[in-house]
Amino acid sequence: MSSPALPPTLPPALVTGVPGPASRALAVRLAAVESRNITCLTPEAPIFWERAQGANVWDVDGNRFVDLTGAFGVANVGHAHPRVTGAIAAQAETLLHAMGDVHPPRVKVDLLERLCALFPGGGEARAILGSSGADAVEAALKTAMIATGRAGVVAFEGGYHGLGLGALDLTWRADFKAPFQGRLAHATSFARYGDLDDVARAASECPAPVAAVVVEPVQGRGGECIPPAGFLQALRERCDAEGWLLIADEIYTGFGRTGRMFACEHADVVPDLLCVGKGLSSGMPISACVGRAAVMDAWPASAGEAIHTQTFLGHPAGCAAALASIAVLEEFALAERTAALGEKTLAWLRTAVAGRSTVREVRGLGLMIGIECRTPEIALAACRDALARGVVGLPSGDGGRVLSVTPPLAIGEDALRDALSIVVDALS
Repeated sequence: MSSPALPPTLPPALVTGVPGPASRALAVRLAAVESRNITCLTPEAPIFWERAQGANVWDVDGNRFVDLTGAFGVANVGHAHPRVTGAIAAQAETLLHAMGDVHPPRVKVDLLERLCALFPGGGEARAILGSSGADAVEAALKTAMIATGRAGVVAFEGGYHGLGLGALDLTWRADFKAPFQGRLAHATSFARYGDLDDVARAASECPAPVAAVVVEPVQGRGGECIPPAGFLQALRERCDAEGWLLIADEIYTGFGRTGRMFACEHADVVPDLLCVGKGLSSGMPISACVGRAAVMDAWPASAGEAIHTQTFLGHPAGCAAALASIAVLEEFALAERTAALGEKTLAWLRTAVAGRSTVREVRGLGLMIGIECRTPEIALAACRDALARGVVGLPSGDGGRVLSVTPPLAIGEDALRDALSIVVDALS
């Protein structure tokens, strides 16, 4: 079955102010029913999304936006690609839910086979499915502990790996961890990102014997940070020498985002464990920890009670969406397209902001680009101004000083350039 063509990206079209009256009214309703820690509603309401297609989003007021976020880097093949939504609908009509670790759905097997075939290096692999990126990280941590008998982990400053209690211990942000210190393992030591010598220092200071090093090949929420050339290869060699596992957190970078299927492939590095999510399905909550068979087989065989599972393990609709998204990614060579478009976009952006006192650096790989501003206030103001003109962006990095550009990989080239022109103008 061939995929429908990638939908065109339409320009912004605003019919109200931003946020519009319907969004403001929904913000009032949301404040009455949701924990106040979840959605930021001040100093002004967010836009409330009504529908999305390709790289466009429409809010409840009928305003049309260009999405430069990919909805947190999820919509790799675009929002609501017909092949993906069609797969979800077809699966829902026949089997919406199964008993994932007792009587599994066939589509779960299909997805696991596909993921293991995609594992970097082509060696024999096994996988554990989950529902979120944090689930994949938790599975990797448990695997590392079972495989090595050790609990310590070296992670990196600026790293973000999720907010579950295990993943939170690896996440750099102190403000995320502060309220929950009493429940954390405190088994993580942090090294400077990209500094191999500091990895040795962090390992020596780790509160527990080191089982693994967890690294984002490109830091996402940390501000689109790219390590120095040769760092990932050297890190792989150090892990081998020390008997540590290498965990690549590719929840953000996976499935074409950086111009390769997985970012570690730019460096020809094969991790022991690979965490994926976000762009895996381009819209459904599904994730996976995929690993070398020699490592994953440290898990004992199930005797009827799995020691790591969940009710929605291998959810049929999520598996179907993931298979369809991977098929579209490959059919349209979106990783290769992303590599070329990202290179052109990065060069254009650097020229466009040259000489601006508001911008410190533009960096990126593929369509994972960061515009680092002089202050967080500049980045936040630029995001607000761009939104008011029909472009959705997000801040990232230290204090939010980086304006993150992670659009759907299917975004139109001209539309991307036009949207970034609005962003650049907002940085004046």
